[in-house]
Amino acid sequence: MSATAELIEANLLLKALRSADRALLEPYLEPIEFNRGETVFAAGGEISYITFPCERTVVTLLITMLDGRSAETATIGREGAVGGIVSAGGLPASTHAVTQLGGPALRIDSARLQEAKRVSEPVRNLFSRYADCLLAQVLQSVACNALHPIESRCLRWLMTLQDRIGSDVLPVTQELLAAMLGVQRTYLTRILRTLQMNGLIEIGRGRITIVARPAMEKAACECHECVRRHFDTVLGAVYGPTGRFVAFEPPPLPKRPRRGPIVTVAEGIDR
Repeated sequence: MSATAELIEANLLLKALRSADRALLEPYLEPIEFNRGETVFAAGGEISYITFPCERTVVTLLITMLDGRSAETATIGREGAVGGIVSAGGLPASTHAVTQLGGPALRIDSARLQEAKRVSEPVRNLFSRYADCLLAQVLQSVACNALHPIESRCLRWLMTLQDRIGSDVLPVTQELLAAMLGVQRTYLTRILRTLQMNGLIEIGRGRITIVARPAMEKAACECHECVRRHFDTVLGAVYGPTGRFVAFEPPPLPKRPRRGPIVTVAEGIDR
């Protein structure tokens, strides 16, 4: 099996494609390796590639303000893709995409993906469904940031990351988490200590360990579950015991009704 074929198996969106549709993309998929903190694309720049994180690679979409502060709007891992997914591709980016956890990825020229969507209804259907799920994640994040306290937002972010890497140990620093949530590190430190005292997490050097996922889900706001439920309904998401995305089983395409014989007005009158 080629390196590209192996990485296709490591991205759930590509893995969900049937072999005939996968063949439309595979020749044009390019393996690439990202380091932590590396820019995938910058706000305002033209997006020429669609990027598919593989294995434990995670990319975050950020909005950065004029004063330098930034906040996370979506976190994407092996379940999805970034770059012109909601739009038709090739348009200026509205967000900054940064690699949160480095690792392998696949990318394809956006024009190639658009061509595959044009000729294949299953490809078009799958990516339309994923675009809807990604948009739902962004919109839920906006609502959560506006309406819910920092404790709830922090729990949502930690569970979202765990969903994508499937490990209780999250290799994330407090500095990074504070930047994602748009708060000062000193303030976040107090929040994390409270969560640790409640037996939900353990704070380590350069990592945060999930101790009680079920208890976290009960303590969190409804936003994380709303997004998971939408992925389940729209993409048929399958989850592992740790909450990790395991597979996508999108619903089959609706059957088109058969067209009967065309009856002209004159024929109808004659009858």
